[in-house]
Amino acid sequence: MRSRHSQLRQLYSLTLAATLGLGAVLTIPTASFAGGCDGLNLFSGVERDKQLVCRLDFGGNLGATDRYRFRIAKKKMKYAVNEFTIDYSDHFNGSFDPKNVDIIVNGKEKKAQDVVWDEENKFIKVIPNEPIPAGTDVEIHFNNVQNPRNNGMFYFNCRVQTPGDIPLLRDLGTWIVEIG
Repeated sequence: MRSRHSQLRQLYSLTLAATLGLGAVLTIPTASFAGGCDGLNLFSGVERDKQLVCRLDFGGNLGATDRYRFRIAKKKMKYAVNEFTIDYSDHFNGSFDPKNVDIIVNGKEKKAQDVVWDEENKFIKVIPNEPIPAGTDVEIHFNNVQNPRNNGMFYFNCRVQTPGDIPLLRDLGTWIVEIG
């Protein structure tokens, strides 16, 4: 009797341990391996105060169509801006649709006067219809982006030209985009 009782208790203990172990495994949060922008980038080579926030609406999958939302916080907008120039990593082989770019200022859409994508020199120039005032939240949405077919971390550096300025660009920061 005693050995049967002991066996049942061991079976009960094993069942309880397995159930608790499985429950713990199922409730542990896991890191997402989908591409994107937001997150902590400890080894990016970009100083934390120079990192800008962005989001990829459709997950940053290899070779897929996506929407990039590049954000510039109002604290970074120290000057009025009449031109955004965004250069990007040489190994980024995706494509952009210059006819499908939106500028959002403090939650309201503003028209772009012109968007120039220089594929050879790896930059995009976005010129709003009117200068964007200092101290405003800005988002630049690139719609219909064709993500590259290679995994990687890509740097998009944002520089701006201010009205009346000599044509020197002022650095605002870098968006770090992970694909794959």
